[in-house]
Amino acid sequence: MTSRSVLRVIVGAYLVLFFAYLFGPLIIMGITAFNTAPYPTVMPFEDFTLKWFDILFRDKDMMLGLQNSLKIGALVVAISVPCGLAGAMVMQQVYARARSFYYLVVVSPVLTPGVIIGISTVIFWKDFTGATGTGFLYDGIILAALGQSSFISAYCMLIFLSRLQRFDRALEEAGLDLGASNAQVFRHILIPYLRPAVLSAAVMAFLSSFENYNTTTFAILADKTLTTVLAGRVRQGSTPAISALAVTIIGVTVAGTVVYELLKRREDARKLREMRTAQEAEERELAVA
Repeated sequence: MTSRSVLRVIVGAYLVLFFAYLFGPLIIMGITAFNTAPYPTVMPFEDFTLKWFDILFRDKDMMLGLQNSLKIGALVVAISVPCGLAGAMVMQQVYARARSFYYLVVVSPVLTPGVIIGISTVIFWKDFTGATGTGFLYDGIILAALGQSSFISAYCMLIFLSRLQRFDRALEEAGLDLGASNAQVFRHILIPYLRPAVLSAAVMAFLSSFENYNTTTFAILADKTLTTVLAGRVRQGSTPAISALAVTIIGVTVAGTVVYELLKRREDARKLREMRTAQEAEERELAVA
C-alpha cells in the first residue's frame, strides 16, 4: 500500500467519524421520535408511532414557551438589526484613532457573561421603570429581548462591517452630487447594497435569541421560553416528545433553507435574463448605428 493510499484511508476514516459525530445524535433523536418506547431509545424499535408529536403539540407549557421564544426573537431582530447597522455606520465615520476604543466599547457585551447581562438588565430596568413611571416595560418578554439585544447587536454590527468594507463610497458621493438627499442615498443606494447583510443579520439575531439560555433565565422573570422549559424537562428526565420537538425544528429549518435557496436561484436567474436582455439591446443599438 502506497503512502497516497494510506492518506486516503486516513482522510476517509476521519470524514466518516466527523459526519457520524455531527449527524449521529440527530439521526438517533429522529428515530426515537417515532418509536413507541416511553423512554428515548433506538433499539429495540418496538413500533412506528406519531403519538409523541401529538403529546408535544398538546403540551401547554411547551407551546407557551415556543410562543414567547418567537415573540422575543422578533423583538430582538427589530432591535438588534437597526442598532447593529447604526453601529457599523458610525464605525465607518469616526476618526481612525478612535476606532479601536469605539470597537472595544461596542463589542464588549459579547465578552460579558450572559448571567451578568441578565441580572444587570433586570436591575437597571426595574429602577428605570420605577423612576419614569413606565412600569409596562418591566415585563419578562421585553426584558429578555432587551438583554439579548445588548450583545446580539454586536454580532449584527460585525456582519454589516464586513459588508461595508467592500462598499464603494464613490456611489454615495455620486448620488449627493446629482442632488439626492442623505435619506435618499441611504434608501436607494446603501440599503439595496446591504440587503444580503440585513437578511443574514436578521436570521443570525433570531437564531441566537431562540437558543439563548443564560441571559434569558435571569431576564425572563416569571415567564418562560422554549429553552427554559426544555432545561426543566431534561432535569426531570427526557422523553421522546423532546425528540419530536427536535425533529420538528430540524424539518422547519431544512424547509426554510430549501425555500430560500429556490428563491435565491430564481432571483439570480431573473438578474441573468435582465443582463442578457440589456446586452442584446445594446448590441442591436450598435448594429443600427
